[in-house]
Amino acid sequence: MKKILSMLLVAVLLFGMVGCGGQTSKDDTKQTSEKKTESQSTSAKSTTGSTGKITLKIANYAILEKGYTEFWENAKTKFEEKYPNVTIEWVTAPYAEILNTVINMAGGGDKVDLMFGEMIWMPALIDAGLAAPLEEVIDKDFLDDYYPEILEAFTVDGHLYGLPLYSSPSVLFYNKNIFEKAGLDSSKAPTTYQEMLEMAEKISKLKTDDGNKIYAFGQTTASVPVSGISLLAYTANFGGEYLDKDGKLSLENAGLKESLAMLKDLNDKGYNPQNAKAKDLRNLFALGQLAMYYDNSWGFNGIKSINPDAVNFTAVAVPLKGGNGSGQSILQAHTFFAFDNGTERLEAAKNFMQFIISPEILSDYLKNVTPAFAVRKSMEAEINPLLEQAKSANTNLAPLPMITNLNDFALEVSGLAQAITVGGEEVEAALENFKKSAETILNQ
Repeated sequence: MKKILSMLLVAVLLFGMVGCGGQTSKDDTKQTSEKKTESQSTSAKSTTGSTGKITLKIANYAILEKGYTEFWENAKTKFEEKYPNVTIEWVTAPYAEILNTVINMAGGGDKVDLMFGEMIWMPALIDAGLAAPLEEVIDKDFLDDYYPEILEAFTVDGHLYGLPLYSSPSVLFYNKNIFEKAGLDSSKAPTTYQEMLEMAEKISKLKTDDGNKIYAFGQTTASVPVSGISLLAYTANFGGEYLDKDGKLSLENAGLKESLAMLKDLNDKGYNPQNAKAKDLRNLFALGQLAMYYDNSWGFNGIKSINPDAVNFTAVAVPLKGGNGSGQSILQAHTFFAFDNGTERLEAAKNFMQFIISPEILSDYLKNVTPAFAVRKSMEAEINPLLEQAKSANTNLAPLPMITNLNDFALEVSGLAQAITVGGEEVEAALENFKKSAETILNQ
């Protein structure tokens, strides 16, 4: 219960924006999920073709966000036309409140049937006993069309707890106009951090036409969990890690320390905006005040909404290689989570998931609304041209730690970055302080 309460507090206070290998969960969660899997296997098969009237409750924060409402409302209309016995009822709340809203509703006996959300919410939903195993719910031929490494990232203790719509690892956005203004080749992005620093030295001398500073490179470091997740991906560029494959603290590795030293260097040289959230970096990039920055591929929707002309100067490349690393990123994805409210509603939820994650519904979305990578083999060609040069980022991935209190841990990671940048601490001293707080979180 303490862990669930902790997750609720984190969801209320700390959500800020927005790998291949499942990790760990509690034994009692595993036993519960095994029982659910057995019952769901029967329910999914027994209700195929049901014509009873069903109201399907779907939690979806994106309904409230400009640029996404039309897609979801159109999808609702088309689904209800195909399945006339099902009525979709949206459960909405702002991004920062939706997880807390869903968990509170369940605590009051009112579980939604589906939730559209972030991959990083999965440990909280498993720990709360809400996310239902899906491997026996989703049609086998549908699952077989997924890239195996993508499904593996959503698998905990042998059970599939999330069904991703698409994937969006961190990629490098860069402004071609700023590159040209600095005398750089706008068709060539840097491939290593050393190359980036050489470019940054030239870019840092520039100002916008109205005299504003142009930052050379952006990595979010704000005190919110999503910045911490982004920092995990940043450290993976160097081959570093904070946690090993068993979810244990792992701080004595060269890649981690090299990534933190680079972060301090970027801050000390004034290349990286201090204490910036992802939305702050998108704003600076859209306004021509940031030359390069890391973001999930779907971040372009935010850039374009600020400055439609960004389509003419934005380019995307794979993450940079640091130290002995290969430029790995960490998978992130918008995902469906299903809750078990009985056989007929679970079957309807399955139908909705498979309906949305299809070329007929999702192709235009991926190409024209939210640039992201396909997770199904049959949809490989459905890609926004902006991402063509960054396709390998979708497979060069390190695992996202699937620990129960992932958001608490990610917040501490962003706190470590704050200590090194805003606080001016040396890397070793900051790591020592981080170790104490991180161990407390992992031992809760």
